Amino acid sequence: MSGSPSSDAVRKDFRSLWHPFTQMEEWLGEEPLVIERAEANELIDDSGRRYFDGVSSLWCNVHGHRHPKIDGAIRAQLDRVAHSTMLGLTHPGAAELADRLARISPGKLTRVFYSDAGATAVEIALKQAFQYFGLRGETGRSKFLSLAEAYHGDTIGAMSVGYSEAFHRYHRPLLFEAIRTTPPHVFRWERRLDEKAALQVAIDEARRTFATHGEELAGVIVEPLVQGAAGIWPHPPAYLAELARLAKEAGTLLICDEVATGFGRTGALFACELAGVEPDLFCVGKGLTGGYLPLAATLATEEVFETFLAPYDQLSTFFHGHTFTGNPLCCAASLASLDVFEEEKTMEHVGEIAPNLHARLDDDVASLEHVGDVRHQGLMVGIEIVEERETRAPYPSGKRMAYRSCLAARRHGVIIRPLGDTIVLMPPLSATPEQIDLLVDATVAGIREVTES
Repeated sequence: MSGSPSSDAVRKDFRSLWHPFTQMEEWLGEEPLVIERAEANELIDDSGRRYFDGVSSLWCNVHGHRHPKIDGAIRAQLDRVAHSTMLGLTHPGAAELADRLARISPGKLTRVFYSDAGATAVEIALKQAFQYFGLRGETGRSKFLSLAEAYHGDTIGAMSVGYSEAFHRYHRPLLFEAIRTTPPHVFRWERRLDEKAALQVAIDEARRTFATHGEELAGVIVEPLVQGAAGIWPHPPAYLAELARLAKEAGTLLICDEVATGFGRTGALFACELAGVEPDLFCVGKGLTGGYLPLAATLATEEVFETFLAPYDQLSTFFHGHTFTGNPLCCAASLASLDVFEEEKTMEHVGEIAPNLHARLDDDVASLEHVGDVRHQGLMVGIEIVEERETRAPYPSGKRMAYRSCLAARRHGVIIRPLGDTIVLMPPLSATPEQIDLLVDATVAGIREVTES
């Protein structure tokens, strides 16, 4: 390696860093891409080359990088206070953001509990649901129902309800048992059922599961409309609506995890809106600060909140918290991001660029010889790479075909990432029509270069 600053960064990285979701033996044998700065929807490496941020910096960037409104809000907050605990204190930003989140979120959500990541937001929802029924004397409600192949994060509770064999198998003895029901896409993909038949089979299974386990459920947790890290698997709004109906009928709580699907990704501000569903507990993160800083939130209805109210000596307090709960800098970024949604009419823009993205995918990607499936909802896209299109037979995992296709797309000026055999596209909501075309063109080129060789 040369003695340039970028090589110095790589040497220190190789000596000291441990990267997330990364096989480090592989990482240490490659020359990594070093991102030095960013502008709007582009990331810029240490040699000055620009790349379209095709996965929104892991699904969280909303309005682009270095947005002047959000930058300014954070700088202004630095002139006041960077951090102050919320244990026994409050501050204007946290109060204002909670009020706004309660007003824009689906249903009758009135109370906001802050944390710092999507997984912690899920952990909080699980603990709140469990304690809620304990406080009501319904101690038999100790189980959670989740979807097969779900993913809700990598802390212990989140892994338990979102178990992924590939990610979590070494920690399985640590996890608690969850009840599963199979979403429609499994029947469509594995049994080759059409969408209508797959939906009905999935609903029938859910009804049987609720009939068997409904009385022992503390909560039903679901990623509304799209299972993200499972492979960008959409399910129809009717499926989510039926799960909500079954949960209410069973007297349990509906927990909607919109960490990945929230803040415009699915074509609505929140995916629940597209199914007319009102959750009892609601988890958001990722895009909450516009992709700037780590902040998450768990929202609850007033009915859930009031169950925890009692004299102190009854110890019904929700004993949970984080050092940086409701951090003022994070709240300032979030408030500015919500302002940008309104001022720049972000959701109208998404409504303009999403149809073109879908058309390009259906016309130019779905027809590729080694693409077995193209899935999309709003600006969330999954492209399944297969060795045999007719049978949907996968490539041997060691060939890393989706990963290599993403590296090839990088040479065409786009950064995207795989989930196993699935290539994920997740452009910022601020992407231009030209950038959407670049994203699809680079993806097509990358897939062709790898699969045709």
